[in-house]
Amino acid sequence: MELRDYVRVLHRNWILILVLMVLGLAGGAGYAALQQPKYVASTQLYVSVRTEGAATGDLVQGTTFARQMVTSYVDVVGTALVLEPVIDELGLDDSVSGLSSRVTATTPLNTVLIDVSVTDGDPEQAAAIANAVAVSFQDAVQKTLEQPATEDAVSPVRITVTEPAIASSTPTSPNVRLLIVLGGIIGLALGLGIAMLRTVLDNRIHTLHDIETLTDRPVLGGIAYDPDATKRPLIVHADPRSPRAESFRSLRTNLQFLNLDSGPRIFVVSSAGPGEGKSTTTANLAIALAETGARVALVDGDLRLPRVADYLGIEGGVGLTDVLIGRVDVADALQKWGTSDLYVLPSGQVPPNPSELLGSAAMDQVLKSLGDYFDYVLIDAPPLLLVTDAAVVGSKTRGVILAAASGKTKKQELSGALRALENAGVQMLGVVVTMLPTKGPDSYGYGSYTYGSTHDLDGETSTDRRKAKKAKKAKNAKKRATARA
Repeated sequence: MELRDYVRVLHRNWILILVLMVLGLAGGAGYAALQQPKYVASTQLYVSVRTEGAATGDLVQGTTFARQMVTSYVDVVGTALVLEPVIDELGLDDSVSGLSSRVTATTPLNTVLIDVSVTDGDPEQAAAIANAVAVSFQDAVQKTLEQPATEDAVSPVRITVTEPAIASSTPTSPNVRLLIVLGGIIGLALGLGIAMLRTVLDNRIHTLHDIETLTDRPVLGGIAYDPDATKRPLIVHADPRSPRAESFRSLRTNLQFLNLDSGPRIFVVSSAGPGEGKSTTTANLAIALAETGARVALVDGDLRLPRVADYLGIEGGVGLTDVLIGRVDVADALQKWGTSDLYVLPSGQVPPNPSELLGSAAMDQVLKSLGDYFDYVLIDAPPLLLVTDAAVVGSKTRGVILAAASGKTKKQELSGALRALENAGVQMLGVVVTMLPTKGPDSYGYGSYTYGSTHDLDGETSTDRRKAKKAKKAKNAKKRATARA
């Protein structure tokens, strides 16, 4: 995947990612709220050896001895020798092992200090336990571990409390900020993971770039999705100045400049599956070609589910089927549409053997007759993956133009259609991506088409209208000047 693909994934799934991240933040905050606050109280002890009146060498030896003993004393703090008196004194409802898990003793490196920390849900209780542990540890060392030989003698080791424990007003856990941040990170990671999974599992075509990864044939154009397409399928005629109509003109231009050998320009328009916009694409492309002054024939070659006659509002009872079985001549079946040189050959009655008719010698003769007279012949054919009609007709023409619907056509379906054409020896001229979204990460931008001349229904351009308006103003000004004179 390229960088733009990752950006598209984020753009397409940003709501999902944002929702999961917010849920993660809320989950972290909720978890923190459910946790019982824990407070830590600490006290510090100083270990020394009694050296009253001793020489300097004895002082050094005493300090070294104390430093060596400190490492052993740290382990004594969490034993029953120290903690049982604390439990009895404070009346704690806890065992030695339970209290030991909440008492921590450490010593800084190369010092004679012992730091004792106690964790408890009550800050006052934590301080009381820490101070009681300090006193009990003093007694354990001086009266038991370092007990003098005689009762009147004093223990050689002295334990001094340098910093008594005080109750803390700030809990050490839970770390609310950390839990919220972790929850947000987990939610964000989950959202990104689901977004990537959706992208990997989504095998539909969304953009023009998706087509380029499947075939080396050109993308001839992109047509945006129009929710009113069923009400006004012929957008080039109904709203010729609209951006969507201009996209069909861009398709027309790309088709005109295809590098093809000389000969009749007869093209088949098909798709991989139904409902991908092939019929509306064919009809609008035919109208756009006729706008240039070219003679265009639009043939409804979908003898199974014809749509062209309905879209163009013509009688479709007599058409291609009747011509192929010899009932009427092709010239008699053609119907002129609009004011331009656009002629339509509807499908006629639905026959029982469409593939045989389309592959017959009569079809060859029909195409020859149309190709000899018209500049362009467009044939709307059935989907390639459902029947062989499009491949059969395509083998008799310059090639096939495939319509693929954004967000609907699956990549394997388009690949299957390409293989069907290749197996039949039919040239695939290019792909038209239909139903492209106008908003979102996969949106298809038309740009502005107000610059220059834009054709209206009657063939008048915006440039012509501006010139006429200026001429009218000049004429009126001249009349006013004459009247004043």
